[in-house]
Amino acid sequence: MPTKPEVIVVMGSDSDWPLVKKAVETLAEFEIGCDVQVCSAHRTPEDACKLAAEAQKRGIKVIIAAAGGAAHLGGVLAAHTTLPVIGIPVKGGALNGLDALLATLQMPSGIPVATVTLGSAGPINAAVLAAQMIALARPALRRKLTAYKRGLKRKVAKGNKNVQRDLPA
Repeated sequence: MPTKPEVIVVMGSDSDWPLVKKAVETLAEFEIGCDVQVCSAHRTPEDACKLAAEAQKRGIKVIIAAAGGAAHLGGVLAAHTTLPVIGIPVKGGALNGLDALLATLQMPSGIPVATVTLGSAGPINAAVLAAQMIALARPALRRKLTAYKRGLKRKVAKGNKNVQRDLPA
């Protein structure tokens, strides 16, 4: 895995780590180095702004931000960088993540945050999307992504065979 990180994975709270860890593991599968930080849009806003503002100088290509509740982290980071930001809304609270989903994707004009799904697929999709962005300039990574997508296709075909075998005669 490259020693120099190309992605920063930021979460608003360490309680998000069990979910966010899936993004880090997926990035590792694609041999994409990442830096992982806990940084809150509300409790440590200066740190969040600095993290985003300095990311490009560090060679970062994509920022992934996971947050629940008010979920302003992705937007705060996006406001302080021109790098692509991918938001992972985290389930929880009274609205079971709907508030986080809406807060992550309802951004003002000019401050986009690409938003992935709630639940366990969100961090994986965020990592794959980051890999796809980075692969625009890396043919070898494009080939890995192509192989990954072929693997998904094989998994579906195998699942279909299993279901077809299990149908009543």
